[in-house]
Amino acid sequence: MKTVITFGTFDIFHKGHQSYLEQAKKLGNYLVVVVARDKTVEMVKNQKSVNSEQERIRTIKNNKISDKVILGNLRNKYAAIKKYKPTVIALGYDQKVNLAELKEKLKEFNLQIKIVRMKSYKPEIYKSSKLKDKL
Repeated sequence: MKTVITFGTFDIFHKGHQSYLEQAKKLGNYLVVVVARDKTVEMVKNQKSVNSEQERIRTIKNNKISDKVILGNLRNKYAAIKKYKPTVIALGYDQKVNLAELKEKLKEFNLQIKIVRMKSYKPEIYKSSKLKDKL
């Protein structure tokens, strides 16, 4: 089985998120989506999400693209990678990730995982920060 893992906040789910998950799903046959915890969103983005982690996880599950939807781990952001041992990590086109640190962790876990950036989908329209401004 070729497992793909993605990470995101997925607040105000939109066509850009839909495209991201569809692209990720095409990279394998089992898609794990890790939804950011409310505390993580506040810490990383310095603001609260519009929708709670439970609402966001429900939206992703209802979307039916993913095979498994989980909440991120508050103590260890690499826990899902270690647990699911994916073949591919699919990153959003604008997702801020310390690639050097990620690659170091993969080495530490003795995992050979391909890291792929997904293409944007109309980012001038479908970007959470732009949609939040309209609320």
